[in-house]
Amino acid sequence: MADDIERVIRVEHWDPFQVLGPHPTSLKGEPATIVRAFLPEAVEAKLLPDGIGKTPVPMVRMHAAGLFEATLPGAGEPLRYRLRVRDHWGGITERHDPYAYPPLLSDFDLHLFAEGRLYHAYDTLGAHVRLVQGVAGVGFVVWAPNALRVSVVGDFNGWDGRRHPMRSRGSTGLWELFIPDIPEGSTYKYEIRPREQDAPFLKADPYAFAAELRPKTASIVRDLSGYKWGDQAWMDARASSDPLSDPLAIYEVHPGSWMRVPEEGGRWLTYRELATKLLPYVKDMGYTHLELMPITEHPFDGSWGYQTTGFFAPTSRFGPPEDFMAFVDTCHLAGIGVIMDWVPAHFPDDPHGLAWFDGTHLYDHQDPRLGFHPEWRSRVFNFGRVEVRNFLLNSTLFWLDRYHIDGLRVDAVASLLYLDYARKPDEWIPNRFGGHENLEAIEFLKEFNIVVHREHPGVLTIAEESTAWPGVSRPTYTGGLGFSLKWNMGWMHDMLDYFQLDPVHRKYHQGQITFGLLYAFTENFVLVLSHDEVVYGKKALLDKMPGDPWQRFASLRALFGYMYGHPGKKMHFMGGEFGQWWEWNHDSSLQWHLLQHEPHQGLHRFVRDLNRLYQAQPALYEVDFDWSGFQWIDFADAEQSVIAFIRRAKDPSQMVVCVCNFTPVPRHGYRIGVPEPGPYRELLNSDAAVYGGSNLGNFGKVQSDPIPCHGLPHSLSLTLPPLAILFLKPS
Repeated sequence: MADDIERVIRVEHWDPFQVLGPHPTSLKGEPATIVRAFLPEAVEAKLLPDGIGKTPVPMVRMHAAGLFEATLPGAGEPLRYRLRVRDHWGGITERHDPYAYPPLLSDFDLHLFAEGRLYHAYDTLGAHVRLVQGVAGVGFVVWAPNALRVSVVGDFNGWDGRRHPMRSRGSTGLWELFIPDIPEGSTYKYEIRPREQDAPFLKADPYAFAAELRPKTASIVRDLSGYKWGDQAWMDARASSDPLSDPLAIYEVHPGSWMRVPEEGGRWLTYRELATKLLPYVKDMGYTHLELMPITEHPFDGSWGYQTTGFFAPTSRFGPPEDFMAFVDTCHLAGIGVIMDWVPAHFPDDPHGLAWFDGTHLYDHQDPRLGFHPEWRSRVFNFGRVEVRNFLLNSTLFWLDRYHIDGLRVDAVASLLYLDYARKPDEWIPNRFGGHENLEAIEFLKEFNIVVHREHPGVLTIAEESTAWPGVSRPTYTGGLGFSLKWNMGWMHDMLDYFQLDPVHRKYHQGQITFGLLYAFTENFVLVLSHDEVVYGKKALLDKMPGDPWQRFASLRALFGYMYGHPGKKMHFMGGEFGQWWEWNHDSSLQWHLLQHEPHQGLHRFVRDLNRLYQAQPALYEVDFDWSGFQWIDFADAEQSVIAFIRRAKDPSQMVVCVCNFTPVPRHGYRIGVPEPGPYRELLNSDAAVYGGSNLGNFGKVQSDPIPCHGLPHSLSLTLPPLAILFLKPS
């Protein structure tokens, strides 16, 4: 016992419950209970047994460092008591003893955690407001298997690591402690004493539900159970939906720079302000979903959220967790889905974060050829550890469960798949078969998709994967990775390369505009024009377009129109829809003042009408991932830079004809083949005057002729406006 007491005094004991709290003993040969408390701040302490008429019992100082004890006669029922402490500064407080309560984790919890199958660990790990034996407090659980000692420190104990050392749960590496009387909103960290050095250090809670606003880094105790959701109808409909056959038009948003408040120093909008400003805008524009660039907590604004430190905490920049819940709830009530970017590929090495968490490379690999990402200067998760995989799986399930998120766009999947991603030949280690595939990460991605789709039907998982890895969006049982959708990065780059060409040269690059159809159905693709394409000197979308201002706007309308006609779901990055001239800057608002000017208003109207057309025509979205939903009319007229094709719905008779003229030269009497006779209604013409175009077209309707063309029995003689796309439908 003397050795155990010394370890407690030195704050090195792996289980302070062996010394502290109530323990059976004997007093004059009769059963009794001895209570010990380590109170380094105390001058005097008394034990206050619960119950009417119970007399306070003075505690005896047994060690100069602050170990007190008292012995009470009797045994049997668990002793209920409080401690009255007079500290060195003259203050007197009463508190319950943390070392008088039973363990938080069951043996079954420990078993599942060791297996990597504790899929709802966020219900126990981290900090949770609890009621234990009728006493309110907070239960803390953290994984630090190589620590000599872990303590909870915070504003409630003067950040003194001696006050609340935790109990180790053995080989699992978990440490736990219930601290009574702590209110919600308390700030805290873990003070960790590593085995290989004498000095302890502080770490934020990996499972924290909230964190302080940077540059502060403490975790915050938050109870997420109080919010009352109103979106049950949305959640029920989502669970029974087929998202691959539904329209999906995504508006990608960086919440910190979509719109700011110039009257108040250019501050960010809060989550609740975003709900009142952003959502009506998205709804009016006809988008079906928002995609939020990472709102997980991060220390550096310039990382845009992709250097995450809080995998369970919405960033405090825009408000508390309940406000983000209200934002998502409001989205659902407005009929808007919410997709969030999620980053399991790497994490930053900020000292309060996951790096070197317990004095070892706990979450990453020790060897920099596996554990360090040279491109992002960050740490790579060790997917070979079941506890690390379990941590990341819990993060995904947490956002879907607690925040009702409708989809996860997984960032940088290519960097997960390849051991040599962005590395020189001497900077990586082959897998056990000598290849460059990251076998452990591949298994993690498969498990991630299996678990998400099993527990949350209707939720989308979207891979940002930039290589030709096969089967990214194919089921795991066929050898695929199991994602719902994959970003079509090749299409994006081909389109931007093509549209940046002077139209006079486009006839030499007709293959770029059509090449995507060679592989369009090998994956379930999302066509994206993302934030990555309007930063770092790449110029804004409108500024990429060649020619005079009129031609630039016309080309951008044609690009957007072709995007919506092409098979695949759709995604725009904010600002492109009204023709922002500047590159995106995360530190400032979008150029909303441009909407004073007619050309920008016209583009804005076109995108709104395009989204509405898209949702109104099943032919444009129902069959995005099979050849039965697409038919070429003509892709070979390179000389005039014209293409024409048909989109079909699940009912093949429901079709839309798309005709594109990618030069500024109007084409009169241009004939294309069509399969059906009769009149064809002009659903949308990107050259309409209301969009800022020259108002050339076909007077809203054109009658087919019984003249075979392009292998089809009928044909239309069309006026093709310059730099424009037509959508037509037999009526």
